[in-house]
Amino acid sequence: MKITEIKSLSIPAIKVVRFARFVDFRGYFTEPFRKSDFLAQLQFLNGVEFFQFNESFSRSKVLRGLHFQWNPFMGKLVRTVQGRMVDLFLDIRKGSPTYGKIGAYDIPSSPDKDYAEWIWIPPGFAHGNYFTENSTIEYVCSGEYSPGCEAGISPLSPDIDWSLCNPTLKAEFDIVANSRIMTDKDENGLSLADWTADKRSNQFVYNALGDK
Repeated sequence: MKITEIKSLSIPAIKVVRFARFVDFRGYFTEPFRKSDFLAQLQFLNGVEFFQFNESFSRSKVLRGLHFQWNPFMGKLVRTVQGRMVDLFLDIRKGSPTYGKIGAYDIPSSPDKDYAEWIWIPPGFAHGNYFTENSTIEYVCSGEYSPGCEAGISPLSPDIDWSLCNPTLKAEFDIVANSRIMTDKDENGLSLADWTADKRSNQFVYNALGDK
């Protein structure tokens, strides 16, 4: 695996890992994961184990999220296999300077480019995504799914702070959201205020989650 760039986004705990593709006239070859390279170069993943691999297909204008889990906590390493995903991450770490703020990152599959990217969403963030074309994504999870220990904040919640989000992606989100191609569970999820008042939210505390 040839890692060519590691960067933090508007909320520093969110990381993007760019890795090379080896391109020729036939197409490309790449290694999305090699354990030794991850351990040597991605210090923010030190101590993180991955327990579950998921794949998801979404049709154009689908909106998913915003989901999170505890007992066990679950971080997600996400990439677009085919199509275009815009990833969404909402800070729910109590005491964080960016609590209640959401960011977005555009990850098209772009098979003609000589690189691809992972985005790391650590525990302490509600995660979602939207799609502008039929898309397949893969995500690797640092905890197994625990259906009794999950919750969701509606991406339509009016008290989410979008000030850190790229304005172009926010405008695109509004168009996608207006289509309402989402589950009732996601659309009618908690507001940020409701989650903040929920005693379960005290499990997500800034710096107690090993923030890096």
